[in-house]
Amino acid sequence: MNLFRSEEHIRNWAGFDPATEEGIIPLPDLVKIFSGNFFRKRLDPDYASQSQQYLSEFLAEIAKVAQTRPFWRLEAP
Repeated sequence: MNLFRSEEHIRNWAGFDPATEEGIIPLPDLVKIFSGNFFRKRLDPDYASQSQQYLSEFLAEIAKVAQTRPFWRLEAP
């Protein structure tokens, strides 16, 4: 994961691949995805018993991002 100050900086980066443009996620969306219980509660004593619920919440956040960014759609195996 690379973090950039703006989309303009991403596009000016020497390693930018236009084919991955749909994968660009604004920072507020990343914060929402990675600040859920799946990550915040890892040190809780009941994390293992609650991990399925936390994973479901995490995947729901990914699905919200995927609604507007097809690059992030989860494909069924």
